[in-house]
Amino acid sequence: MNARLEPVPGLEGQRTTPLLDVLIRAGLIFGLATLCYRIFSPFLTLTVWAVILAVTMYPLHQRVAYRVGGRQGLASTLIVLIGVALFVVPTGLLVGELGDAAQEFVQGVQANTVQIPAPRPGVERWPIVGQEIHAFWSKAHSDLPALVKSMQPKVGELAIWVLGWVAGIGGGMLQLLAAFVIAGVIMAFGEAGARSSEAIFARIISPERAPGFVALSAATIRAVAQGVIGVALIQALAVGMILLVAGIPLAGLLAIIVLVLGIAQLPAVLVLLPVILYIWMSGEYGTALAIVYSVLLFAAGMLDNVLKPLMMGRGVDAPMPVILLGALGGMAARGMVGLFLGAVLLALGYQIFMGWVYAGQAESDSQPVG
Repeated sequence: MNARLEPVPGLEGQRTTPLLDVLIRAGLIFGLATLCYRIFSPFLTLTVWAVILAVTMYPLHQRVAYRVGGRQGLASTLIVLIGVALFVVPTGLLVGELGDAAQEFVQGVQANTVQIPAPRPGVERWPIVGQEIHAFWSKAHSDLPALVKSMQPKVGELAIWVLGWVAGIGGGMLQLLAAFVIAGVIMAFGEAGARSSEAIFARIISPERAPGFVALSAATIRAVAQGVIGVALIQALAVGMILLVAGIPLAGLLAIIVLVLGIAQLPAVLVLLPVILYIWMSGEYGTALAIVYSVLLFAAGMLDNVLKPLMMGRGVDAPMPVILLGALGGMAARGMVGLFLGAVLLALGYQIFMGWVYAGQAESDSQPVG
């Protein structure tokens, strides 16, 4: 038995209008784009991170490729291995130390093995908050378990949050390792990627403006990644490794604070001066070791003054509030990986927007007045 579709009464002979065709096609395209985004979204952060690394390291990749006879794949492999050795391994060591310190602290509080020193004389005379701080400090010194019990469940929630935060940093380090590998693949096909980027900008904006916007995007990524985040990361890793060798407690946490201060363009001595005082006042270091560690920490704290003239000034100088807001917002949204991604992406968006504004102004100024 064959079924036959009967025409709907009243619609015989009617043809679809152009507007209806456009709406149907737009709906289909939107549905396809939504499905593609849902499939690709788990890899979005990793891919963006890899693209930023690839754009940042591509000039170095080209110099290495020139020295190895133009072999793009070999140059990418060498850069990935060097990047893993110089950045991923030290960062992993610091993250592991931070995780161990956090876990030991939580276990020490639970087992009542953490010793809180007595409050120093004069704390109670501090203005406004002196009495409250002295009372809290005294109770923590005399009976820490009771204080912890009185603050439940907030302390338990805080411990879970700290451990989850450390685990998130560890996951970010795995993403960084994977991003280095993907960036190596992207750099090996860098010329094709540059042509594709220019074609995309030509389709979105115009063929005349496309080369300028591609150059602006690459310059912004390199300026922020090298001049701001790169300097802060190198300085934080140098400080962290010195702290780790010196056996300073919470070396990983202090390195992260130095990293945030570096992105905010604040001096690392805000963290290092108390550490140097601890080295001299703790009595755990001999005079020679105290001098060596103090000199190394002071030199690491001044490292940004040496690196900035070398790495900054290349490309576009994005406003510092834009970079700082991007870093803090990215960290709030995506953890430590977002700290880097947010700064670069917000600075890139700002520069592209301002480039579009200035291009429009130049066109309006060039047109003759009627």
